[in-house]
Amino acid sequence: MQQAVLSLENVSKTYGSFTAVDRINLQIPRGSVYGFLGPNGAGKTTTIRMILDIIRPTSGRVSILGHESALAVRQRIGYLPEEKGLYKKMKVDALIAYFARLKGLSRRIAEQRARELLKKYGLIEFHNARIESLSKGMSQKVQVLAAVAHEPELIILDEPFSGLDPVNQQVLEGLIRDLSNNGQTVIFSTHIMEHAERLCDQILLIVGGRKIFDGTVAEARALISRRVLLETAGDISGLQNLNSVVRITPAEADPGSEPRWLVEIGNNAQPQDILKYCFDSAIPLSRFEYAEPSLHDVFVDLVGPQAGEQRLR
Repeated sequence: MQQAVLSLENVSKTYGSFTAVDRINLQIPRGSVYGFLGPNGAGKTTTIRMILDIIRPTSGRVSILGHESALAVRQRIGYLPEEKGLYKKMKVDALIAYFARLKGLSRRIAEQRARELLKKYGLIEFHNARIESLSKGMSQKVQVLAAVAHEPELIILDEPFSGLDPVNQQVLEGLIRDLSNNGQTVIFSTHIMEHAERLCDQILLIVGGRKIFDGTVAEARALISRRVLLETAGDISGLQNLNSVVRITPAEADPGSEPRWLVEIGNNAQPQDILKYCFDSAIPLSRFEYAEPSLHDVFVDLVGPQAGEQRLR
């Protein structure tokens, strides 16, 4: 079994009568990309702060890189906090090198590493610019680079995609893949399901401070029925007699279009079974659409319709 770089055993955090995190158990293998997912206020940041020993758990045990406290191994960890902030008067390359030196790199190696990162991720032309002159998105990219410049074994990024435009989100996704390909372990929190879907080996879904799912993206998708969308004026009631069909519900249709139906099918069923039935029964279809469930579908199914309000578009 692969060694866990991080483990949480019944970790809880309470503030008076309020429980922010409730008995979280977790094992994160070395070299993985792990997503902490959940709506705003779910307990993701509180969990991260307990992992890093910024705040202490009310109960439970944290083990990180073989130690009970992140403070003992802080030079092996890179961290991007939720509250972003940099020294505004410093120049970009000097700032990245400064943070690398705080983590133990020599001046020469730190400066070299800063230049390499700026060149690789499209910021080299701004190496001599002061932080205060950068856009919010660009300064956030600089802070991410500062967090990884010392090549840490474990990188923890708290809401790293927040405030980034689509282009910079792509750049950050590329950086996370590069870190993973280099054998480093990456944990990032987000409430934007698409990033986790593209990047993560495994995900933790937290709602109301409680773990409601921990596993791979494929395992998460398997929690809910797959869906076929049909658009037809025909009678599809006979589909309910198929063993592969779990449920049929009306779907929202465009004005003037034919009725739409969501046909939920079992995990072992084939969408082609639905198409064959419609063909054999001479049911005219103006639309037939199948897609694997997304993480957002799983999120809404587990959390409820209100979860849709937490998703950024």
